[in-house]
Amino acid sequence: MEMVYDHQRFGEERALYGQKNIKIDHCQFAGAEDGESALKECQDVHILNTDFELRYPLWHVTHGYLDQCHMSETCRAALWYDKDIEIKDCEMNGIKALRECSNIKISDTKIHSLEFGWFCKDVQMNDCDLNSEYPFMKSKRMTFDHFKMKAKYSFQYTKEITIKNSELDTKDAFWHSKNVTVYDSVIKGEYLGWYSKHLKLVRCKIIGTQPFCYCDDLVLEDCEMIDCDLSFEKSSVHATIKGSIMSVKNPKSGIIEADQIEKIIMDETAKNSTCDIKILKTV
Repeated sequence: MEMVYDHQRFGEERALYGQKNIKIDHCQFAGAEDGESALKECQDVHILNTDFELRYPLWHVTHGYLDQCHMSETCRAALWYDKDIEIKDCEMNGIKALRECSNIKISDTKIHSLEFGWFCKDVQMNDCDLNSEYPFMKSKRMTFDHFKMKAKYSFQYTKEITIKNSELDTKDAFWHSKNVTVYDSVIKGEYLGWYSKHLKLVRCKIIGTQPFCYCDDLVLEDCEMIDCDLSFEKSSVHATIKGSIMSVKNPKSGIIEADQIEKIIMDETAKNSTCDIKILKTV
């Protein structure tokens, strides 16, 4: 039988530790007691319209559902080591909100969390808005749709990532990533994709300086490149670009096709390059 907690406040250490099959509705995890780890080691937890202000509330939780919940800035490291969690229509504001979790679904949620989503796997994020600094490091098997992100060092060392219909305002995203595919998205940043393997962008708009250097098996299909100078240095690449590229420098191999390329730089370090560069439209 499900145990129900309704309109209650919990402030003590490990307030509901280890409980199973519980429903929490319109409650608060807050108070002068300043207790940590309120729901640690719980299973089958259904949480609605609840405010979290204390640290480490959901660690080692299995089978959880959160709907219309709010986590304040003081709710640090909210979900760690969890499995099978769904988060819907929530707001998450604490640092390091998600780490080493698996089988996580997040939708219609606003997140402001530095170092978000490290070492996770099997994560789905739909219609979410993330403000972070260093999100998703070393995570794998993640999918994103209608995802809006403002960050700096995003998706480093990630594997098996699919992103669709999204807006990424970032800096050096996808460094050392493997098997990442992005469709129909806008990616704005500096030094995008360096040292990546099997990075593929389809119908994307790419904005920013020095993208895609030292890449292995980079593919760009029907993309735009805006303000992209010194592109593709030492990369193996197959790119078809709509419009103009500001400059291309020392690509290693492959094919680059663009309507226009303002400047092609092939210096002494490119003497062994086998890249075929084609300008499709004449002025």
